[in-house]
Amino acid sequence: MRVRLKRDVICTLFLVVVLCSLFYSQLEHTPLTGSRKQTHKKPAPTPRIFPGHQAPKWHPQAEVTFDHSQIISIAKDVEVTSKQAQTTPLPPLTHSVFDFKRYLLNKDNRNFNLLINQPKKCRKTPEGPFLLIAIKSVVEDFDRREIVRRTWGREGLVNGVQVQRVFLLGIPKNKTALATWEILVHQESVMYQDILLWDFLDTFFNLTLKEIHFLNWADEFCSSVKFIFKGDADVFVNVENIIDFLEIYDPAKDLFVGDIIYNAHPIRMKKSKYYIPETMYGLGTYPVYAGGGGFLLSNSTMRKLFQACQEVELFPIDDVFLGMCLQRINLKPVLHEGFKTFGIVKPSAAPHLQTFDPCFYKDLMVVHSLKVAEIWLMWNLLHNPELSCTQKKKVKRPFQWNRKSNVKQQPKAG
Repeated sequence: MRVRLKRDVICTLFLVVVLCSLFYSQLEHTPLTGSRKQTHKKPAPTPRIFPGHQAPKWHPQAEVTFDHSQIISIAKDVEVTSKQAQTTPLPPLTHSVFDFKRYLLNKDNRNFNLLINQPKKCRKTPEGPFLLIAIKSVVEDFDRREIVRRTWGREGLVNGVQVQRVFLLGIPKNKTALATWEILVHQESVMYQDILLWDFLDTFFNLTLKEIHFLNWADEFCSSVKFIFKGDADVFVNVENIIDFLEIYDPAKDLFVGDIIYNAHPIRMKKSKYYIPETMYGLGTYPVYAGGGGFLLSNSTMRKLFQACQEVELFPIDDVFLGMCLQRINLKPVLHEGFKTFGIVKPSAAPHLQTFDPCFYKDLMVVHSLKVAEIWLMWNLLHNPELSCTQKKKVKRPFQWNRKSNVKQQPKAG
């Protein structure tokens, strides 16, 4: 019995040694996770911007210009940034995953190259366009740009005045999400001649860069424009109402109209998308500013804002930054009830009221946060010749004030 036990023990130990050696050899051939994986991993190739033979051939009639002079340096900068992100310890993550330290170190870098330009956009008529529609967009949102082109963002004569359109883009941060983005943007700009592309990363906190670069472009290439509407791609805009509203104003005088926000406080909660630490902004309230979903400005205001934005220190929230620039030129923005940059608020007495009704939109200027299909549907409903909104919208019986006995109830104020 002892001999058998010894043999069993020896066999067991031998098997354990063999298994351990196999496991150890397997580990040597398996890439490690964590920091070692980052040091041994080869950096992913940086996509080039409209490179050589892969780019489509140039269309001779397109009123578009491309700047190839900084292609190599842009690719190197993106690669260096990627390497720094791997080696530099990250700060505590917020909802927006925003690196405030890196932002403060690079906040004075405000001059980026224009890779796609539309230099003749505002020269199609001798006197320049009456209204220029400038829409913030991102490369991958092609469907949103297309629905804007087919609905409220159409170019040409609207109510007897000339309307032109541009989309404002930066380089996509996640290039793997759309591998063909360079070819897409190139073909799109050739076909529609409405793309402006700069070489900064298109992120939420870089929208301020988009603001100042657009004003720079407008001052240089669209100085003859009378008025500008600037907004997001997910808004519905009643352009006819905007033109009717603007016809009584002089473009040579200051005008800034939108959904104006007063006494807004900086968000100090780190989980918030709009978190701003006190070290970046120490005051208790922001200056008066307009909601970024959409606002109007005159030619005179555009020129003054262009100068002010060169002097005001960059701020990561573009709406607030523009409010700082308005404060610098001592211009008070005008509140207009037709700008609904927070959507249409339902009455408290009718929580189930269907607000997606063309009669709610008929007298408005801008409504924010609509889906692509909703923009298409609302535009077609409003342009239906059989649409009738002569009768006031009535709230259905379940939402009327209760009638008990013979006591007349007075509606609450507000």
